[in-house]
Amino acid sequence: MTDHTHFDFAKLNERERYKVLIGTVIPRPIALVTTVSKEGQPNAGPFSFFNVLTHDPAIVAIGVENYADMRFKDTARNIRETGEFTVHICDNALVDQMEICAIKFGPEVDEMEEASLATVPGKLVCSPRIMAAPAALECRRHTTLQVGPAREIILGEVVGVFVRSDAVNTSNLHIDQQMMDAVGRMGGHTYARTRDQFDIKTLTPQEWKNQRAGATLAAE
Repeated sequence: MTDHTHFDFAKLNERERYKVLIGTVIPRPIALVTTVSKEGQPNAGPFSFFNVLTHDPAIVAIGVENYADMRFKDTARNIRETGEFTVHICDNALVDQMEICAIKFGPEVDEMEEASLATVPGKLVCSPRIMAAPAALECRRHTTLQVGPAREIILGEVVGVFVRSDAVNTSNLHIDQQMMDAVGRMGGHTYARTRDQFDIKTLTPQEWKNQRAGATLAAE
């Protein structure tokens, strides 16, 4: 039997809890989020505390850690001011440029310009779309949950999605995962590619019953 080490989170400090969480909840999808300030200044930043929560309504969640002095990060402030943002799925080809967008530039700096990322205006939202991303989810803010002095979870309703045309079958909406070539965040500064894939079919109760019965007969 494998031994396990238990961590009582009440006895860990903030940094220790963070290290345990990012080392166990892996891989995490990465949201490269673009926003625009109310003055029209574009911004981009990656967030790995991100996922889709439900399809009806279509809701995604982004965990944002603001500054310790309670100032909002550009992404959080812009979403509060405009109510709109775009989540880009990051593929292997975008990793280096995504890391440039993670640099803590001032609010006057356009991270997409620094990273040489070509953009086009959003279709249903004001935030720009990064053309090189394999997919982009245009979102409007649904709810902001304040979960700590400098931490909030932003729920966004997806109002439109762009997908690379060569990666999607428009007749059945099947999206080719290999063509998406998405990356995920591991612990620390480590990332994972999603090229190594396998399929598992979820059985019906009857299929499971038949499988167990077959295994019992084979063992006799």
